[in-house]
Amino acid sequence: MKVSDFRIGLEFYMGGGHWRCTDVGTRTIIAICIDPDQLDCHGRHMNSSWFEGPPYAVLEEVLDECDLEDCSLEKEEQ
Repeated sequence: MKVSDFRIGLEFYMGGGHWRCTDVGTRTIIAICIDPDQLDCHGRHMNSSWFEGPPYAVLEEVLDECDLEDCSLEKEEQ
């Protein structure tokens, strides 16, 4: 995908995970991983309210042009 394909709130897949775009820049996007089975740093399942924001209770990650090549709107079959 390209930066121009993204908008805030768009859900997509990358690296086997489910992600939501939280911001779009000129060459990067910011996203949070919203996998329901995602664990916090203490090994506990995350509460779904953590994915509501901004601000978000989970780490927002910066994805650059190289990362975007691995993004898809379709979930990859395992």
